[in-house]
Amino acid sequence: MAQESGVQYEPVAEIGGGAYGTVYKARDRQSGQFVALKSVRVQTDQDGLPLSTVREVALLKRLEQFDHPNVVKLMDVCATLRTDQETKVTLVFEHVDQDLKTYLNKAPAPGLPSSQIQDLMRQLLCGLAFLHSNRIVHRDLKPENILVTSRGQVKLADFGLARIYSCHMALTPVVVTLWYRAPEVLLQSTYATPVDIWSTGCIFAEMFRRKPLFCGESEVDQLGKIFQVIGLPVEEEWPADVKLKQHNFSQLSPHGPCPITEVVPEISHQGAELLLEMLTFDPLRRISALNALDHPYFQEG
Repeated sequence: MAQESGVQYEPVAEIGGGAYGTVYKARDRQSGQFVALKSVRVQTDQDGLPLSTVREVALLKRLEQFDHPNVVKLMDVCATLRTDQETKVTLVFEHVDQDLKTYLNKAPAPGLPSSQIQDLMRQLLCGLAFLHSNRIVHRDLKPENILVTSRGQVKLADFGLARIYSCHMALTPVVVTLWYRAPEVLLQSTYATPVDIWSTGCIFAEMFRRKPLFCGESEVDQLGKIFQVIGLPVEEEWPADVKLKQHNFSQLSPHGPCPITEVVPEISHQGAELLLEMLTFDPLRRISALNALDHPYFQEG
């Protein structure tokens, strides 16, 4: 790890505060290029750095050698000792000017053409398949951390940060959106890579709708909105290890799933089928990123 971030990188602007603290756009004094700086203060052990953070950062650095086109580049990691118990770790990423949320908002009416949505989805799934093959679960995929370059290249950002920042997160009163969360996360059950596929399904629908698919105000409200669309899962599919039970929602939807084309009218037949495979309640039956890339939807057009 490099020792000091302040010398080489000159902050230019604040580009947003999220769950991971303030993010700065900065200029690399050596190359002149713009970067994004994300810092976290971590509690340190006797040797000066928490091992878990070192491990997570090493994993992110290892990914760099693959140089994947749909994953944001981690260019540098700097550690600055603040006190005996605390170290400031700064992750230096390539800077991309806009995220998918901005990109969708800027699209003139009636929204993105279907061929463009297909292209964005293919790139998103390529990035995700790469992360998943390296055993990285993003955990917080949403339009704000999917970056889109001016040439239309999709790059996933903020993956791996959830684990690096998890101790620190407990201290920040930031409201984290529930809208892209998978049912197993909302139910506080065990989870793995399928959570990212659920989020991707929500984002897929949003590209057509130009507004989020499920806008819940609490975990229970979010689940209710999900079941209104996909139907209430059967008791056998409900995870056993959770406080909220299936019967807590029984008043909600005696009907089955509502036709997905009612919720996302512009989507094609194959697109609707792929979307439903992503928005499958049981994570073990949800489609994987690799299998999604082989779906007939991507042969359309």
